[in-house]
Amino acid sequence: MRIERFSLVSGARRARGLVVVIDVFRAFTTAAYVMANGAERIILVGDLGEAFELKRLHPDWVLMGERGGRRVEGFDYGNSPFEVRDVDFTGRTVIQTTGAGTQGVVNATGTEAILLGSFVMAGAIIRRIRRTRPETVSLVAMGSRGVEPSAEDELCANYIEAALKGETLDFAEIRRRIRAAPSGAKFFDPAQPQFREEDFHMALDLDRFDFILRVVRDGGLRVVKERP
Repeated sequence: MRIERFSLVSGARRARGLVVVIDVFRAFTTAAYVMANGAERIILVGDLGEAFELKRLHPDWVLMGERGGRRVEGFDYGNSPFEVRDVDFTGRTVIQTTGAGTQGVVNATGTEAILLGSFVMAGAIIRRIRRTRPETVSLVAMGSRGVEPSAEDELCANYIEAALKGETLDFAEIRRRIRAAPSGAKFFDPAQPQFREEDFHMALDLDRFDFILRVVRDGGLRVVKERP
């Protein structure tokens, strides 16, 4: 098994094989909580216009996402796991669009399969890859807005890569480094209320969920929940 590392939207375009698109803060942490709370599926889109058109065609679907870290006007929810933690999504279809994570999936067109990556699902992702033994695994750290590397996504990729190689990284040290980085510190900055401290802690709740989120291409980008 060959493990390749990529970053940002440009890296997603180059990724091959089984691809793990990583967005810890916060798209694919939020997606995991939504699916854990009973959602039937998540539809990933890159464009706000497409998201609103899907909502127009399917009024009962839920709009969720952000631009610039803030909930898009007219959306039901933003990009916050804390915001959706106690919401019952049973049987619902959720449309998700964000500035980084969903852009990575949309641009990962040369792949055999795509998994959504975050710390809350890391163990399940590792088990799935070990079981299926793909020839190539591409780990894509999406960073900030898909154009600037961020500590949490790169370190999540490090964690998954190390485990696949039979190595163990100190998660307490990973957490410390993320907290000290600008992308982690913003969750503790009162001047940036769109980034809740609770989101930081929920995103770093290692292996909270025992499922993976896999992208199915069926005319769109549909996310389904599977246990490895």
